[in-house]
Amino acid sequence: MTDVATIAAHLDEFLQPSRIADYDGAVNGLQMSSDADVRKIAAAVDFSQRTLDACIAEQANLLIVHHGMFWGGTAAFTGNTFRRVKLLIEKGIAVYSSHLPLDMHPEIGNNVLLARELGLTPSRGFAEWKGAAIGVAGDCDIPTSQLAERARVFASSYGGSVVSTSNTVKHVTKSWGLCTGAGASAETISEALGSGIDTLIVGEGPHWTAVAAEDAGIAVIYAGHYATETLGVQAVARLASEKFGIPWTFINAPTGL
Repeated sequence: MTDVATIAAHLDEFLQPSRIADYDGAVNGLQMSSDADVRKIAAAVDFSQRTLDACIAEQANLLIVHHGMFWGGTAAFTGNTFRRVKLLIEKGIAVYSSHLPLDMHPEIGNNVLLARELGLTPSRGFAEWKGAAIGVAGDCDIPTSQLAERARVFASSYGGSVVSTSNTVKHVTKSWGLCTGAGASAETISEALGSGIDTLIVGEGPHWTAVAAEDAGIAVIYAGHYATETLGVQAVARLASEKFGIPWTFINAPTGL
């Protein structure tokens, strides 16, 4: 049996959260500790009541998530927050979270793994944020509609769907940029224009990004925030499972976004 601190230290060494700037509320690493040995690991995209209930049902006592317990800054432990923390303590469940360090990891990151799922080979970074590339980019020669179909098949396996800009129909992808989650923004569209990228693959983005990108000759495939960020947490849980000989499971809890 292995304790939580040992597993968390191993994941920290692999993911290097202290070296990567993130949103203030991300709190990468061990967010909730436990004094029990880990008997089973559960991986989920989001920390929520739904994933916590599923974790308990699976009799797992280490929950690895991408979107963790803290996002809005300091908050009182009342209402839903109190109920979730109370459950964690009562059931002896620890929580480990990795946000941007997991998005951009070169081996088990959401972006590199999604590129692989879509049959793409990354050759460079994309989506610069605070001096680091969150996403990946590369070159190919694929009808964009075919790429959108690959994304649709992938997203549907996680309860999601795909929306594409209208110019994907006759478009051919020569150079692509991929940024999971909320990847469509003024910054990523500008970066795509500056680097000759003709196709963006993202989780989601504001409505205006579809208009701006299409006017600039860029096709956008919106494959869902949730679906595009399912791969990394599974890879982290698998890594810990193989290292410490602990069973793991994935909790699929689609948000519809």
